[in-house]
Amino acid sequence: MEKEMLAIAYFKEGEGLFEKFMGFMQSEEGMGARRQIAHVEKTLPSISPMKNYVMFKVHVHDEQGMIDFCAGRNPVTRATWEECIDKVDLYELNEIPL
Repeated sequence: MEKEMLAIAYFKEGEGLFEKFMGFMQSEEGMGARRQIAHVEKTLPSISPMKNYVMFKVHVHDEQGMIDFCAGRNPVTRATWEECIDKVDLYELNEIPL
């Protein structure tokens, strides 16, 4: 079952971490890891003005995989997470009828 989630990734202090992280996420290796857990073509990214965090609205098809990905437990993304990411907050999104 597909589920919409919001991930907010906060960067560690340091120069070039945003660029390194985004470069990895857009690389073949990063895209492959993302495709295993979510529909990449439906992902909506957003960047903070200070580039100290990024937000992604994600259409997830593997919830446990998304949790592991955001927690830094994915073997493909682990090294990038350890270098760049301080923490990730993950939320389930539910539509509210108006």
